[in-house]
Amino acid sequence: MTQSEKATFAGGCFWCMVKPFDQEPGIHKVTSGYTGGHIENPTYEEVCSEKTGHREAVQIEFDPDVYPYEKLLELFWIQIDPTDGGGQFFDRGESYKTAIYFHNDEQKKLAEKSKRELQESGKYKKPIVTDIFEAKEFYPAEESHQNYYQKNPAHYQAYYTGSGRKKLVEQNKELFNK
Repeated sequence: MTQSEKATFAGGCFWCMVKPFDQEPGIHKVTSGYTGGHIENPTYEEVCSEKTGHREAVQIEFDPDVYPYEKLLELFWIQIDPTDGGGQFFDRGESYKTAIYFHNDEQKKLAEKSKRELQESGKYKKPIVTDIFEAKEFYPAEESHQNYYQKNPAHYQAYYTGSGRKKLVEQNKELFNK
């Protein structure tokens, strides 16, 4: 029987946070959605209004025996600029800030350790500002936002490249492989 745990990450636009995880072994499902806010069932428009307190995020259902949480954290750090406290790339504001949402004490411990090690590594000159929060209710985004990279590949690729994320991810892969 396969095990299943959840991991939740906010990394800016959720469109760009699905594909990297979706293609890994042991990942059962990646859902785009909203978390961390103070209203129930927010819409995309409400979250973008910056009045709900939610962040765009992905919730990942994974088999920890095949793809451990530590590997998810490594892949998460590669996808973002962890020193940007105002959002990610084109997308600015609270709803686009980065965060790790832990689902249990072990995830909290591993997330804090990972952040600390990244800060101490010297890979970044500025402080790591990615938040670490206890997971709250996760609300799946509208169907049009799910698996956006598959449904709208041309628009997704233009956004991924044009926003600067593609270049940063390539730089981070080199940085993390040193």
